[in-house]
Amino acid sequence: MIEIKNFTFTYRESAEPVVQDINLTIPAGSFVGITGAAGSGKSTLTYAMNGIIPHCYPGDFYGSVMVDGLDTCETGLTDLSQIVGSVCQDIDSQIVTSIVEDEMLYGLENFGVSHREISARVDEALADMGIADLRDRVIASLSGGQKQKLAIASILALKPKVLVLDEPTAELDPASSLQVFQLLARYARDHGTTVVVVEQKIALLSQFADMLVIVDNGRIRFADTPANVLAHSEELLEIGVNCPRSTTLMNRLAFDGIYNGPVCRNVEDACDALIEVLGHSAADNQMASLTEDEVIA
Repeated sequence: MIEIKNFTFTYRESAEPVVQDINLTIPAGSFVGITGAAGSGKSTLTYAMNGIIPHCYPGDFYGSVMVDGLDTCETGLTDLSQIVGSVCQDIDSQIVTSIVEDEMLYGLENFGVSHREISARVDEALADMGIADLRDRVIASLSGGQKQKLAIASILALKPKVLVLDEPTAELDPASSLQVFQLLARYARDHGTTVVVVEQKIALLSQFADMLVIVDNGRIRFADTPANVLAHSEELLEIGVNCPRSTTLMNRLAFDGIYNGPVCRNVEDACDALIEVLGHSAADNQMASLTEDEVIA
């Protein structure tokens, strides 16, 4: 769905490239998480995917970015926006009306969707985000999490092939963040939509993403399954990416030869692994206390 080759970009007002030599392939229907330290270039990478670069931010563009077979440099932003739906970090800046239903209708009408389809699309998108009961609400009365879901729903109603979200849970509490990720993962699975999420919460990304992309100083440091990326927790910490402490703990135990199981991506995995490790240790201690005759018996 997305093919990036040798992509390097320097903003017009900058002296140095913000991203360099980016090569990345994102299969259709996958859920991809992008993270990295502040200023590493991860948002710029998403701007290249949705066409904001080069159409809105001019600069020196090298390489190629293809989305669904279309070159983003040669395809107009209007055409790209019908393939790639984007949700920015500042939700209030993206909302243009005062009523939930009006916000849903705004994009559909601007894209010329048939009136015969509009009502069904609104119903489906609101239901997918779990906010069907908010249809007649004033947007100013919504919570931050509800606004976030509305912004996503208004994009989903357009039925994009790719959904790009820039830190969608930055202002949400842990419970609301988890709910947004659950809704996105379910939608991607049910509709075959490619989802790309820029997010600092690597624990959430590793729980839901098929692939983690770690950006470091404008270059891709890792692009692999969450388990394979999290296996490098010490290296990630050095470049400003904080892995879950449970992952770091189990990786250290693995380094010391105490644990030899799969990489733990959350507290639950680590608890199960520790129970197994402690169980083996207790059994080893018990065996060590037995006499030779008792062991044979």
